[in-house]
Amino acid sequence: MIQSKSIMPNLLYGTAWKKERTDTLVEQAIQIGFRGIDTACQPKHYDEKRVGVALARLKEQGIDRSSLYLQTKFTPLSGQDPSNVPYDKKAILSVQVEQSFNASLNNLQTDYLDALLLHSPLPTFELTLDAWHEMERLRSMGGVQRLGISNCYDLALFEKLFNTVSVKPTILQNRFYKDTHYDKSLRQFCIEQGVTYQSFWTLTANPHILTSTVMQSLADEIKKTPAQLFFRFLIQSGITPLTGTCSKSHMKQDLDIVNFQLSDETMKTIRHLLT
Repeated sequence: MIQSKSIMPNLLYGTAWKKERTDTLVEQAIQIGFRGIDTACQPKHYDEKRVGVALARLKEQGIDRSSLYLQTKFTPLSGQDPSNVPYDKKAILSVQVEQSFNASLNNLQTDYLDALLLHSPLPTFELTLDAWHEMERLRSMGGVQRLGISNCYDLALFEKLFNTVSVKPTILQNRFYKDTHYDKSLRQFCIEQGVTYQSFWTLTANPHILTSTVMQSLADEIKKTPAQLFFRFLIQSGITPLTGTCSKSHMKQDLDIVNFQLSDETMKTIRHLLT
């Protein structure tokens, strides 16, 4: 049972595609200073069990579960590897959500989640609602604090979900890239409704920004890397970025973004790059 509401860090460590290195990298990230971990009950792209292995080792080192923010996802069948689904493929959707949730608790060696996200909308709004209602039930039982959704790029759909459900989504996690115009309308809705917008593929999808002469010049001025500058810009814009770096030095650089502030003029200059 959850005793108190944890605080979501302003930068999360993402665990996708880490495979057999997951536990080592998660342990390293938290030792360095990360306190927020994003994962998913989706063996196709994540090794949630290895995240739990890292958390168990860290507990032995004195880093308790209560000091960490753990966020995972229910991935619908269409997003799973058919040969390695973490729930009963033939069960009704609500049971699949419950089984995935229980698998996550077991994998992460915890009795609650700080956040549970629907990994993507389902084929129909009715099915999306079915999954969400089960997530609401899990929250009412004290198993999770926050609910959210990922890979939802349709403002009308997100608004409809937000306005229909009893427990409102407090997190929207999307790929942050040019093809969706950086979710400008969605992000505005999130600001208005108090929803945290989380970005993934934040650096990978934006090499044109990071390597631009404008960004290079700004970074040189304040003696930071373009990646640090971009992360800091996002945080000051109300966005919570995910970073999935496997480099220890980059982890340290990412965490250093809390130690400086960008001027209004610099924020405006970088904002013009998001076109």
